[in-house]
Amino acid sequence: MAVAEDTETGTGPARGPEPVPPDGLIILPVRDTVLMPGTVMPIAISRERSIAAAQRAVREERQIGVLMQRDAGTLEPSAVDLHRAGTVANVLRYINAPDGTHHLVLQGEQRFRVTDFVKERPIFVARIQRIDEPETRTPDVEARFLNLKRHALEALQLMPQAPGELIETVQAIEAPGMLADVVAAYIDIGANDRQELLETIDLAARIDKVTKFLAERLGVLRLTHEIGQQTKAAFDQRQREAVLREQMATIQRQLGEEGGRGEEVRELAEKIPRAGMPADIEEQARRELRRYERMPEGAGEAGPARTYLDWLIELPWALPEPKPIDIALARKILDADHFGLEKIKQRIVEYLAVRKLAPGGKAPILCFAGPPGVGKTSLGQSIARAMGRAFVRVSLGGVHDEAEIRGHRRTYVGALPGNIIQSIRKAGARDCVMMLDEIDKMGQGAHGDPAAAMLEVLDPEQNATFRDNYLGVPFDLSRVVFIATANMLDTVPGPLRDRMEIISLAGYTDGEKLEIARRYLAPRQLEANGLKPEQVEIDDEALRRIIRDYTREAGVRGLEREIGRAFRHAAVQIAEGSVAQVRIGAGDLASIMGPPRFEDELAMRTSVPGVATGLAWTPVGGDILFIEAARSPGRGALVLTGQLGEVMRESAQAAMTLVKSRAESFGIEPEVLEKSDIHIHVPAGATPKDGPSAGVAIFTALVSLLANRTVRSDTAMTGEISLRGLVLPVGGIKEKVTAAARAGIRRVMLPARNRRDFDDIPDEARGKLEFIWLERVDDAIDAALETRLADK
Repeated sequence: MAVAEDTETGTGPARGPEPVPPDGLIILPVRDTVLMPGTVMPIAISRERSIAAAQRAVREERQIGVLMQRDAGTLEPSAVDLHRAGTVANVLRYINAPDGTHHLVLQGEQRFRVTDFVKERPIFVARIQRIDEPETRTPDVEARFLNLKRHALEALQLMPQAPGELIETVQAIEAPGMLADVVAAYIDIGANDRQELLETIDLAARIDKVTKFLAERLGVLRLTHEIGQQTKAAFDQRQREAVLREQMATIQRQLGEEGGRGEEVRELAEKIPRAGMPADIEEQARRELRRYERMPEGAGEAGPARTYLDWLIELPWALPEPKPIDIALARKILDADHFGLEKIKQRIVEYLAVRKLAPGGKAPILCFAGPPGVGKTSLGQSIARAMGRAFVRVSLGGVHDEAEIRGHRRTYVGALPGNIIQSIRKAGARDCVMMLDEIDKMGQGAHGDPAAAMLEVLDPEQNATFRDNYLGVPFDLSRVVFIATANMLDTVPGPLRDRMEIISLAGYTDGEKLEIARRYLAPRQLEANGLKPEQVEIDDEALRRIIRDYTREAGVRGLEREIGRAFRHAAVQIAEGSVAQVRIGAGDLASIMGPPRFEDELAMRTSVPGVATGLAWTPVGGDILFIEAARSPGRGALVLTGQLGEVMRESAQAAMTLVKSRAESFGIEPEVLEKSDIHIHVPAGATPKDGPSAGVAIFTALVSLLANRTVRSDTAMTGEISLRGLVLPVGGIKEKVTAAARAGIRRVMLPARNRRDFDDIPDEARGKLEFIWLERVDDAIDAALETRLADK
């Protein structure tokens, strides 16, 4: 529907309508719209002057003259803004829509030309000269008429949405002028071109112009139709080819001939026997190959089927030639890669010896458990070197989906095998050494429990027939050497932990750290910072100071970072050219690394009654723990602070009850307990603490406070207590004793029932410490408290 104009305002004061002269015609100005004689057109109007003109024509049953504006942007046209040639029209229908718009349906009747405008307000009224259609039909005009009709009918046939009644109308037209006007009305030309045709009175000239416009439009229609026919033909051809291809594949299947992917299928068929698959799996691969062969080109399932075949072919199904294990060489590799860890190395040598004597036997799954930075992952690499096998690492930290272990089923988009099968393909050997790193950090999500999926992987009785969901066939994992690592075993499920042999790695002593720094860390940091040994040298005393004053850890990662920090300071001086050689001594550390971060505060902590030194186990190794007790006037209440866990709070309550029951034997007056509130605090309050092993230390701190006797500053203790006064065994002895030696403790008090752990303690720590074995809490008091009373 054409839009005539925008809203017009300001029509002057209201008054009665002036009569239209007998020779006058009501004029309706429109924009970008030309009404051709003999055609019907709907027009929307919105300006007040146009609405008034339409209502006047309808009310007085008058014809109306349609004139196009010269400039479509003029909102309120005057007489000079309108063309002089237009079309006299009958108003077939006038509609006042509910949304406030007004619509006219006009039928063009005859051309006219404006002689002059009678008035412009409130509506346009003009005197006109009607123009009759020429009736002369010369042979020349008749030929043009027939040519135009033929082209018009062809254009209508090519138009995708041309109405059938329009084609019938064009066929029925016998007047050349009417045909030219009708064709001009429906072909796609501009409003100015259509106005030019309206002003063309000569019949031959008008037909020629319409024929020219129609020819241009007909060329576009023919090209569009040709493209559409070609597209349809191409589509039909592809459809025909697909049907023929399927028919050909059916015929070839009947004849036993291969399908259309000849060369590709032949290559896959040759690779399958060379993959060394078991007979049943090879038959599965051949079935999948036949299925892939029958698939039509471009089928959606062809890509996943080919990927599945590639996985089956590229997996190392056959065992490689066994390599002899040289035990002596294995010892040299372990000694070259790791300092200390003698018992760990001995266990690894035993493991290798068993694998050498019984290559097909079911070897245990080793799990290295210990704090970060003690060399768990590098031990696995050393085992792979000693065995001469490929090494591959699978990181399990953060894995919370069972499909990460077992793989996705092939029905899923983008399905792949699990990490185990992917790693074996990456290693290229079925007897590789696979490091399952951070096995304690697997989670459990909404898609299954990966720890449960690991049960089959790590069970020597089951992993010979491990079934990945993607492969859908069993794969033998029994020859894979699995080595797991964990920082703490509490988060590893019991059934999974039961399938592994736990080998604990405690923290290093200061002497071991010094040797590790001298042999491994310093040379590695020299190379990492672009330095040569003759350019930078760090003496042993500086390394000892870094170990003691700038790091406090079970492993050596922090130590390596601090050594690298010292070397970077030297690298700046060498790069600037100020010096050619740098020697880093103990006295240089303060200027390079700042003041010491850690200090020995044992003497200060234990200089007053009520302070005892305990030993604690943490996921990153052992540590010392201070127990502080104080009393204030009160009614015998017990206050516990320091973010203590429920078990540790119960240990404190048990210790307090034990002290009250034995107060007389320790020289504690009953009135002191009745009229005092006891406050037990464990410093480092931001760190959560829990466990029963601080029972002896809490009991000793309470006796020290209430008996007014100080605890020896060189003594640390651990052990759980019972209400009968027994000292019960605890765990983590190796880590706790190592931490005591690292902190400068000289005497440690341990439960007598932990003597079985004495052999696990490093020799260096055993040489530095005096061990006191506790049967009862009385033994702890006798050994820990000073013999004389402290001054009040």
